[in-house]
Amino acid sequence: MSGSAGHRVAIQRVSHAYAGVPALSDVSLDVAPGTLLALLGPSGCGKTTLLRIVAGFVRQTRGSVQVDGVPIDDLPAAAREVGIVFQNYALFPHMTVAGNVGYGLAARGERASAVAERTAEMLERVKMSTYASRYPNELSGGQQQRVALARALAVSPRIVLLDEPFSALDKALRLDMQIEVKGLLRAAGVTSILVTHDQEEALSMADRIVVLNQGRVEQEGSPSDLYDRPRSLFVNRFIGHTNLIPASVASAGPDAMQVTTTDGVSLRVAPGKGLGAGDAVLVSVRPERLTIDDAGAITAFVRQVLPLGPVDVVEATLADGTALKVTVPHVAGGLALAAGAPIRLAVRDLAACPVFSAGSVPVDQLFRPSH
Repeated sequence: MSGSAGHRVAIQRVSHAYAGVPALSDVSLDVAPGTLLALLGPSGCGKTTLLRIVAGFVRQTRGSVQVDGVPIDDLPAAAREVGIVFQNYALFPHMTVAGNVGYGLAARGERASAVAERTAEMLERVKMSTYASRYPNELSGGQQQRVALARALAVSPRIVLLDEPFSALDKALRLDMQIEVKGLLRAAGVTSILVTHDQEEALSMADRIVVLNQGRVEQEGSPSDLYDRPRSLFVNRFIGHTNLIPASVASAGPDAMQVTTTDGVSLRVAPGKGLGAGDAVLVSVRPERLTIDDAGAITAFVRQVLPLGPVDVVEATLADGTALKVTVPHVAGGLALAAGAPIRLAVRDLAACPVFSAGSVPVDQLFRPSH
């Protein structure tokens, strides 16, 4: 086994099609050694196909995958030194926990003593030593998750691939396991690629995130880059929650734009690329940037208040029907806001709120309040 970690993975202009239907189109990525990269996107965007190409389960139509500068395209899956954690864990039901963890080492002919030593080491690392003689059906979902990760790391892989590894866990356990797995991967220093459709999972775990849309890279960057500086309306809506306020550009300068909302409110925002006077735009304001403030310039009307533990979400609408969500810290007893009550809203750091061209966006679909 390689015995090392932190290998560089380069995906170079990879494309793939199923029966002539494109699944990936000219995707290029560079995964730095020891990085945890998340492939994020909606169902059908190509993220699982890309993971399977790296694993060797699918041969791409065009392009190349390299590890440390060496192409691995002609290597079978078993020779790529890749550890995989599947969505359903894929543990062998007839093997004990120890048997599962040591399987990969035994399969490639390691000495029994070496297999036993490495298995014990990995079980200790994932805090499963006392479960070594149990079978998968005697474990909880979180425990199976730990065993699957231990099995993947036991063979000292050059790359670890995680395919929706937390989707079978309940929400509370999912967060705990995300923290644990991130810590284990970081401690191992191994280069990892995570496939997920869960934006919070990607934001909390990844060093870098790649957002895929219809087989293409929409944007790549750090979690804060994508959340605070989305380059497209798709990324802006897919990463986190946001409010999109329709407006038109009244004037545009090199340092700022003045826009007027459909409710007649004038807002000074950062300049948008390629936007000029008269253009229809969408001002993106995250729910946590909105505050209820009697001196605020925006008037809205309360629809309902949703208590979510540490925060309350106020769902409201503008006079033109545009739906808004406002996140405020929870106060004892909750907010005393009746449905239909008018509230004034202010925006914190409006200059940091991105503005996008409304273009051909189906505005009627975007802004109709949900029921």
